[in-house]
Amino acid sequence: MKILLPDTVPLNPALPSGWEAVTIDCREEIPAEHHDAEALVVWGASRRHLASAAENLGQLRLVQSLSAGVEGMLAAGFDERVAIATGAGLHSLTVSEHALALLLSLVRRLPESLEAQRRSEWSTEIGGLQPLHPEGRITTLIGARVLIWGFGQIGQTLAPTLRALGAEVRGAARSAGTRAGFEVIADGDVLAALPEVDVLIDILPASEATAGAIGREALAALPDHALVVNVGRGATVDQTALREALEAGTIGGAALDVTDPEPLPADDPLWDAPRLLITPHAAGGRPVGADERISANVRALVDGREILHVASR
Repeated sequence: MKILLPDTVPLNPALPSGWEAVTIDCREEIPAEHHDAEALVVWGASRRHLASAAENLGQLRLVQSLSAGVEGMLAAGFDERVAIATGAGLHSLTVSEHALALLLSLVRRLPESLEAQRRSEWSTEIGGLQPLHPEGRITTLIGARVLIWGFGQIGQTLAPTLRALGAEVRGAARSAGTRAGFEVIADGDVLAALPEVDVLIDILPASEATAGAIGREALAALPDHALVVNVGRGATVDQTALREALEAGTIGGAALDVTDPEPLPADDPLWDAPRLLITPHAAGGRPVGADERISANVRALVDGREILHVASR
């Protein structure tokens, strides 16, 4: 039995007896000699690669993505009998770390400090004696009201750190309740909650339901000092509405690690929006625990047990 591994990340999963691991170019079509593979690991694969796998791997039983999002795999046309497993949880630490870095950069005015540094200016506006909670601006997470929209594993990893820094944290998900010790409101109640939110962190997946979720109505509902951070998917934010809100000063600032499209075109006006920090989809990119996830799901496949994090179709 054979499992195909991508050449985009070093992998060495422990496999059951009788299994062979082969590393292949995940941007090219799958060579004919490997069409007998029963499992495929995906990380940075091209559409051509995925289409080839869907068409030619007749014995395929498992596609293991190392990404939390599997839109490309679901669209590739794999047989319904093939389990498509997401990489949920493999990026919780790294994406949480990046989200925190973006948020703290905005809160502690690091982009403005860099501009002052380029001018060789010791800015007394930024440093020195400052009020803890100045009017119209978030300058600390102490007491900040944070809403994490998309309260899955990444949100649940990030939330305790924000709470430890003094923030009041809630989540938002499809259903209300309590998760990981945090209050969670339903998606349908987010709009009503936004006027009392200082920081909105977007970790929503891309879907028809979430397209443009943070649009003109949501941005208008936020206080003028509110900060928006997106480490989910670019399509969940109406970028034109975000730019207009930043230009009008009706939100305090924003940070985007994802855009729509990606890469963001050089002539896109979003680049020049005020109080906006953009990073080039850098939050993840380093799956943590990939070997262990692959091993666990191949073993589950062999033993006939439930495969972890199978995507719904």
